Amino acid sequence: MQMQRSVKDKVSYEGIGLHTGKKVTVTLKPAPVNYGIVFVRVDLPSSPSIKVKASKVVSNERGTSIGEGRVRITTVEHILAALSGLRINNVIIKMDGEEFPAGDGSALPWVRLIQRAGIVEQPAPCRFLKIEKPFWIEENGKRLIILPDEEFKITYTVDFPESPLKSQFAEFVINEENFIREIAPSRTFGFMKEVEKLKKKGLVQGGSLDNAVVIDDKGVVNEKGLRFPNEPVRHKILDLIGDLYLLGRPIKAHVIAVKAGHLFHVRLAQKLEKLMEDDRGVCLDIRDIEKILPHRYPFLLVDKILSLGEGEIVGVKNVTVNEPFFSGHFPGHPVVPAALIVEAMAQVAGVYLLNKSENQGKLAYFAGIDKARFRRPVVPGDQLITKVKILILKKKTGKVEAVGTVNGKVVAEANFLFSLVER
Repeated sequence: MQMQRSVKDKVSYEGIGLHTGKKVTVTLKPAPVNYGIVFVRVDLPSSPSIKVKASKVVSNERGTSIGEGRVRITTVEHILAALSGLRINNVIIKMDGEEFPAGDGSALPWVRLIQRAGIVEQPAPCRFLKIEKPFWIEENGKRLIILPDEEFKITYTVDFPESPLKSQFAEFVINEENFIREIAPSRTFGFMKEVEKLKKKGLVQGGSLDNAVVIDDKGVVNEKGLRFPNEPVRHKILDLIGDLYLLGRPIKAHVIAVKAGHLFHVRLAQKLEKLMEDDRGVCLDIRDIEKILPHRYPFLLVDKILSLGEGEIVGVKNVTVNEPFFSGHFPGHPVVPAALIVEAMAQVAGVYLLNKSENQGKLAYFAGIDKARFRRPVVPGDQLITKVKILILKKKTGKVEAVGTVNGKVVAEANFLFSLVER
């Protein structure tokens, strides 16, 4: 199971913004489990912070910018791409200006900064957004299609018929190795004929051949040329990775992009964010749970974990009429046995206990039950939601408080004592 990650040490980088041309210092600091990616403007009164969310995007013009109130963080896509590519889930990013430094126009400076800081694995599972159904957005020849997949894969096509670039295509499975080697070095690119127009709009004030690939009617202006024959489309993939990390979590999907850009990328991210909210933020699915608990059908009584935080966990058991115990328990009047309600609640607690890095490979045995109360029957069609609060967790024992609800009403509650033993 993939665990959450943060940077190990505090580390800083200084440079000028591509559009503002202003110098800014960015500092990455470690953050705890489930903290997410948070930007802090230390140059402003009270050092306001903004947590990454697709719904906070305020501009897509030649980059992606987020904001709350009057606070802005601009050109975030490259740092977000690097965080995504290196699987950093939790980090505090302090900056003394509005726009991120352009570096060399790629994500390599941020990759190297993160590598210099070091990466630590944290004692909580990484939360993925797994796409279950295909959908797409399309407008004026631009398309973004997203398909279910067990990996994160991007297929991208660009088309510039009036430039020497013409059409370019690339496809990659996005993992740490491929990102660092194949995607991160690709640089921002633009066309010479657009430069003056952009400058009049107040953009690319810090642009140069040191932080962008410039293309004129004859080809690439930069003396050293391209880093890859299809570097521009690879950079589009980099931008897409960064824009999708506005979700604050990695995804499992195949994304197919045709002539898209920041505007379309962010529209997709915002649609996915809405799906995440509608799905109540599923944290672990049944495949993840089977990697943690030793139980299997018909005695695996947790279907998914909705949330997993420090000291608490929420899990779900969907009760169907096909449960094997209904055939012999109150035939004709199916009611979930109280003992199995307790077991389902205990298994949710077990996911928390056995998912801790120090407990992986162990078993959790019941050592005691206290204050058990059963308030209402649980029947076919019910969704038993168990919320567990960790009261005590030691090396060999754990004590938890569990409350089970159906439709917001308490059906059962109990305190459990567990003994943690080696397999």
